This record gives sequence, C-alpha cells and structure tokens, in this order.
Amino acid sequence: MRVVIDTSVLVAAWRSRNGASFELLRRLRDDDFEFAVSVPLILEYEAVLLRHLAGSLTADDVGAFVDFLCARGRCQTIFYLWRPFLKDPNDDMVVEVAVAASCDAIVTHNIRDFERAAELGLAILTPREFLTSTLSR
Repeated sequence: MRVVIDTSVLVAAWRSRNGASFELLRRLRDDDFEFAVSVPLILEYEAVLLRHLAGSLTADDVGAFVDFLCARGRCQTIFYLWRPFLKDPNDDMVVEVAVAASCDAIVTHNIRDFERAAELGLAILTPREFLTSTLSR
C-alpha cells in the first residue's frame, strides 16, 4: 500500500512516542508500506516541525528527521495542480502527491479537512485506522 502522510501525523509523532502516529513512523522505518512525498510537501514538513520544537529537540533533530523521510519516501514530481480543491492550499499539496503517485490513501488526523479527496478514489484514514485495518492484514 502506498500513502501520503499529512503533516498533522508528523507533528503528533514528534510530540509523543506513545501514539499511533509514532508507531506509523516506526513502521515506515521497517518498510512496512510505501509513502510518497514531493519537494513542496517535504518543505512543509520541515517548516511545521521547526515551529513545533519541544523539550530538548533541536533544528538539527528536525533536519535529521526530514532526511529520514526523504530517504524512505518516494519523491513524486507533480505535473497537475488540484488547486483550489480543498479549503487549505497546504492540504491540496497532499492531495496532489497522492494522485500523482497513485496512492491508496492519505493518513491524517484531520479527516474532515480531506473528505473531498475521497471523490478522487483516495481513502482518508487516521493513523490508528491505517495501522489496524491496513497493516494488520
């Protein structure tokens, strides 16, 4: 299965090692599924994570994490922009990657923000739903 991971999942994983978001990223390390990214999406990941630095985490930690995402992700070139499609243009960026990379799903904590993406044949799943319904098979 190939997915796009919304920034909300990365922020949740960044804040806590106890939840489904962190487990999803651990599974990414283990190559349990494929995930697609684009250059604009990687830049958003980095910018948002830098805004959410907490505790002893540093900008270097963010850089190392983004490098990990780049190494594990399939970088997709976007040839067609689906804008405006959703209310938030940053969410449109996630949809564009999902469509261009022929993804099966978008994994997000903001299900309502992505409801319209289902019109394009994409499943919209929380990290918990993705882990229990997809990776447990």
